[in-house]
Amino acid sequence: MGTPDIAAHCLEALLACKQHEVCAVYTREDKPVGRKQILTAPPVKQVALASGIPVCQPKTLRTEDAAETLRSFAPDLVVVVAYGRILPPEVLSVPRYGCINLHVSLLPKYRGAAPVQWAVLNGDRETGVTIMQLDEGLDTGDILAVEKLAIGEEETSGELFERVTQTGAQLLVKTVGDIARGDVHPVPQDDAQATLAPPLTKEMAHFDFSAPASKLHSLILGLNPWPAAYFDHAGKKVKVLRARIAPQSGAPGTVLAAKPLTVACGEGSLILDEVVPEGSRPMEGSAWAAGRRFRAGDSVYG
Repeated sequence: MGTPDIAAHCLEALLACKQHEVCAVYTREDKPVGRKQILTAPPVKQVALASGIPVCQPKTLRTEDAAETLRSFAPDLVVVVAYGRILPPEVLSVPRYGCINLHVSLLPKYRGAAPVQWAVLNGDRETGVTIMQLDEGLDTGDILAVEKLAIGEEETSGELFERVTQTGAQLLVKTVGDIARGDVHPVPQDDAQATLAPPLTKEMAHFDFSAPASKLHSLILGLNPWPAAYFDHAGKKVKVLRARIAPQSGAPGTVLAAKPLTVACGEGSLILDEVVPEGSRPMEGSAWAAGRRFRAGDSVYG
């Protein structure tokens, strides 16, 4: 049961290991995509159809019909990866070995929808993937397997997500094999250590340079690729995709150098390596500064 790219990658990994039969795939409904709003199947459905696997796309699992349909496949195990639907008790109880879930954090830390992004936003130096037994709570089930990953100092949440996807798929395949052999040892989560990772919002993306450079650096990395951190210049948005912390200081928002474009923050400064001015394409910060004819002492706000 899954929907986006990470779930498709996990399905491909389970199929490639050739040790288990994937009897069915559950995913969200097809959705219009792009400017032309072309009805497009979720990535998981595309992999399933290419492999000849039956696909179910129920609008809800909270019906007896949904539970009965699942029972008709007689699954030993249900694997859930970013499905986007709640599994009610009548579904959780269908498979012989229950339902397991891949979560891209070191549970109980960062329960919720955006664990990778919040790890980067908070400046963490370590994250990981967890395979857990699903229960009725939000990411509260017993832990079956964990693998840790270091977070690079200049790594965006998008780049980190690619790595946790690869690691998560490998750990998932191993854990499914361990379950089949009866070689798993569930460990209860310590709820007292739990933190939440709520969905990102567009409102989070706006910033000004009065904050410390370290905090803004984490914000820029954590919101790349979406929704992308931005500041206002002359009434228009300037997104910042890449930045580095620098030691220079000055009044927040002051241009300290145009090449590379260095802007003073509440503490320290940031070198803006890659920006996207409103209505334009990504470019080097120094190229944007040259177009604006910035000089040291100018305000980046325009």
